[in-house]
Amino acid sequence: MAQQLNPYITFNGNCAEAMTFYGEVFGAEPQIMSFRDSGMDIDGVMHSNVAAPNNFNIFASDFAEGMGEYNPGTNVQISLSGDEADALRGYWAQLSEGGQVVIPLQAQMWGDEYGQLVDQFGIVWHVNIAGAA
Repeated sequence: MAQQLNPYITFNGNCAEAMTFYGEVFGAEPQIMSFRDSGMDIDGVMHSNVAAPNNFNIFASDFAEGMGEYNPGTNVQISLSGDEADALRGYWAQLSEGGQVVIPLQAQMWGDEYGQLVDQFGIVWHVNIAGAA
């Protein structure tokens, strides 16, 4: 898998519809996990992705209370993912300097290490380190 740089889009309640559309455009079945699937009492999509055969990847979720403020046009974030743990942890460390950690980089229920931060320029970054297969 190595490493990937992926756009991460936040939608205001229509994430499933948008990801179904992107799946049709790029020839891939979207994977969608709702907030309720994870045990939260919130409607909407917690995380989804379209992993197309051409190696295009789009990640997305719906906006939920507590995530800040939804601003169309600035709702694209950046996701770094892969299995090169040392490199990804290094990016995390550098990107978090002068920024704000939103979710600490740590083990998650899906088996990977994951964290989220806002860098010193206001860009939201997701870092996901693949767990053992």
